[in-house]
Amino acid sequence: MVYRHDNVVVCGVDGSDESFNALVWAAHEAKTRRARLEIVCCYEQPTYAGYRTSGRNLLEENAQTILDDAVARVKPVGIEVTPSLDPADPTAALLNRSKTAARVVIGARGGSGGFADRLLGSVASAVSSRAYCAVVIVPSTPVDTVLPVKHIVCGFDGSESSRLAMALAIREASRWGAKLSCVSAVNFSGSAWIPGSDYHQEVLDDVRASLREAADDAVKGYNVDVRCHAIEGNAAALMTEFSTAVDLLVLGTRGRGGFAGLLLGSTSQSVIQHAACPTIVVPQRTRENEDTNMGSSVPWDRP
Repeated sequence: MVYRHDNVVVCGVDGSDESFNALVWAAHEAKTRRARLEIVCCYEQPTYAGYRTSGRNLLEENAQTILDDAVARVKPVGIEVTPSLDPADPTAALLNRSKTAARVVIGARGGSGGFADRLLGSVASAVSSRAYCAVVIVPSTPVDTVLPVKHIVCGFDGSESSRLAMALAIREASRWGAKLSCVSAVNFSGSAWIPGSDYHQEVLDDVRASLREAADDAVKGYNVDVRCHAIEGNAAALMTEFSTAVDLLVLGTRGRGGFAGLLLGSTSQSVIQHAACPTIVVPQRTRENEDTNMGSSVPWDRP
């Protein structure tokens, strides 16, 4: 099914420092897109007298207070803001909005990054594996250190999902006026056929040439500086390492959804558990229509 994606950035907040950190990033992303920012706070509805919420869940009154605080925090950015209270489960609420939004932004909760995190998973893991639009996962690292975005790294493996990710990364680089590095990881140790050491460089050169060809085709019509690199190593480990030195990562995912999506998210799910900078996860079902309302370049008014 094809959905129309409007020029709206959606950010979920729950009163945590992580969610407010993501909110700052979402506000500036909305500004680069000249988009409306919808701030969503979910709450539980009491089912009986004396009912108490469990865990981090909120009652409506608490959620409204958090929402009012969130609106006040982004007011200096100077964008159109729509506050939304929603009695739905946070994952369900954000997935539903991903059908019509251009971007969903969520704060990462952190954790061990192990099997339990992936299985029980945060809202971030669940939404990024099943969304209908690109999802931004913002770590607990203060976003002031990566704003404005100056350097973006995009992972590329030749798949359709990675081509969509590259196209989106180019559009993001165009808006921010950032440079873009596209990286293909070649994991010789994980291959059934391991070429001799004399052929490693030849393989890397071939991969880099294919990456360059794909980038040259995708960047047409955009004034973006795209650098291409083929590097030996594990893709998830390399992208996580890059996250410590750049402002934004962009990754594709096959977006299998459901239980399989949570467990088999591979590179993208591994990276969002450990990345030090915001990561945009681009589901395979995402298409260019998420950006059709803005044209090819929307500059941000920098001071």
